[in-house]
Amino acid sequence: MVSGFEDIQLATMVLIIVAGFAAGWIDAVVGGGGLIQLPVMLMIPGITPVQALATNKMGSIFGTTTSAVTYYRRVRPDLRTALPMAAVAFGGSLGGAFLAANLPQSVFKPIIVAALIAVALFTAFKSNVGELTELKHSGHRHYVLAALIGGVIGFYDGLIGPGTGSFLVIALVTLMGYAFLEASAKAKIVNMATNAGALVFFLPHGSLLWGVGLVLGLANMAGGYLGARTAVEKGSTFIRVVFLVVVAALIIKLGADVWNENFAH
Repeated sequence: MVSGFEDIQLATMVLIIVAGFAAGWIDAVVGGGGLIQLPVMLMIPGITPVQALATNKMGSIFGTTTSAVTYYRRVRPDLRTALPMAAVAFGGSLGGAFLAANLPQSVFKPIIVAALIAVALFTAFKSNVGELTELKHSGHRHYVLAALIGGVIGFYDGLIGPGTGSFLVIALVTLMGYAFLEASAKAKIVNMATNAGALVFFLPHGSLLWGVGLVLGLANMAGGYLGARTAVEKGSTFIRVVFLVVVAALIIKLGADVWNENFAH
């Protein structure tokens, strides 16, 4: 088991910093930074899966908070939708983390891969999706749907995790009618809450590697700030392209997990 910096070689620390920065950038633009960050954490000799998950969440919350603040200052997303959505997502993430301790994640992965493929095809072939904000619902129905999305995706983040930010963007664009830029801004606020929910679950277990988590967090902050600024400057078309690349990576990663868990010998 890893206890601190003394157990980690310099080359591994450099890799953690680079991964944290890259993950922060990707997370800020469209979500899915965990695809880079978590595998690098698991490369640390002697680290347990729970330590890796907890420290990954600690690093991520620095990045999501930074990008959420940057987006808010530049895009001014509607907080009347984002904050209740984030509050429900926080509770969902806590619930997912509790269930994760008792259920194998392999039960859910095939369903998630199928959903990701459908979303990727829809986004690729419907080229105007997410260009402009054209809300599909209004009034009470709009806020109920936002809360439902927050709860379901928050639960997913606590249970499995990879691609949470991407799923939030997917839902906000396709189900609610937001443009990619507005969706990314709201997704960061909600993702910050899901990271906090998972951290609340992990803290009592004493699983956090505080030193590594702080270094990872600083790298994530830098990447998150730059990623949010890049997304705001480039706009929804740029975010859509990055989104498709990240979703393709998610399909490959989770698809490989399903294959290895069910068919590889």
